[in-house]
Amino acid sequence: MLRKLAVLTAGAAAAATVAVAVPGVAAALPAANMEAVLLAAQIDPQRADSTQTPGAHDSVLLVEKALQAKGLLDAKYVDGYFGTTTIDAYSKYQKSLGYTGIDASGLPGKTSLEKLGSGKYTVSNVVSAGSHVTYHGVTLNTRTKAMLQAAEKLFGKDVGLTQSSYNPGGVGASAGTHDGGGAFDVSVANMSSATRTEFAKDLRKVGFAAWVRTPSQGDWGYHIHAIAVNDPDLSSGAQHQVGTYYLGQNGLANHGKDDGPAVNPKLTWEQYQRG
Repeated sequence: MLRKLAVLTAGAAAAATVAVAVPGVAAALPAANMEAVLLAAQIDPQRADSTQTPGAHDSVLLVEKALQAKGLLDAKYVDGYFGTTTIDAYSKYQKSLGYTGIDASGLPGKTSLEKLGSGKYTVSNVVSAGSHVTYHGVTLNTRTKAMLQAAEKLFGKDVGLTQSSYNPGGVGASAGTHDGGGAFDVSVANMSSATRTEFAKDLRKVGFAAWVRTPSQGDWGYHIHAIAVNDPDLSSGAQHQVGTYYLGQNGLANHGKDDGPAVNPKLTWEQYQRG
């Protein structure tokens, strides 16, 4: 009797795992995680090899298959690696939608991701830059403002900003990193060397790629340079800096070793909020 019950129980469990097609009911579409896709699109193009961003493979693959279906990406690049070829293909798709400039940089945004995935996938973990706002006298977006306020809370006081987001051509030495969203520079006029490093670390804790910049590194004075990881409005230059930050570099043209305060793990704003 016990053996019979065991067989029946095992049979019921097996039956429960079998998907049953229901006539007239469409199968659920897979979901592309926008957070993961964005992160891969920033990091993968900066890699020296084809290592994939952890946790991004399945979502990137959905996007690449959709690009392939539109004739924008060769099958050999449909591999879950969001490298420069995929960036170029996604940029072409954005341009086909009428986007120009930063909006066609190859960094996926919510609207283009959803349009590309129509009938193929849905989009989860949506990231929005929000609207343009003024904070500390400069232009940011609402996501960046919220991130900066969280860092200031950790630091224990407000800071001054010397350069904004959405400032194309504003400062030549910035190499276009401030052309889009997610970027700003912090004044360190009233900070000691230790407090500069402390605030750079607080910025990193909440999801910024941040460094204390010095006159010896370029044509600028002391300041803290910050880029919001996964901001969908990032310029190409800012995207590159985020990627190099995740790969342990300093975000400068010399690709030197990261000289900023260590934070482990590196987080996006959304990951920080989830704790």
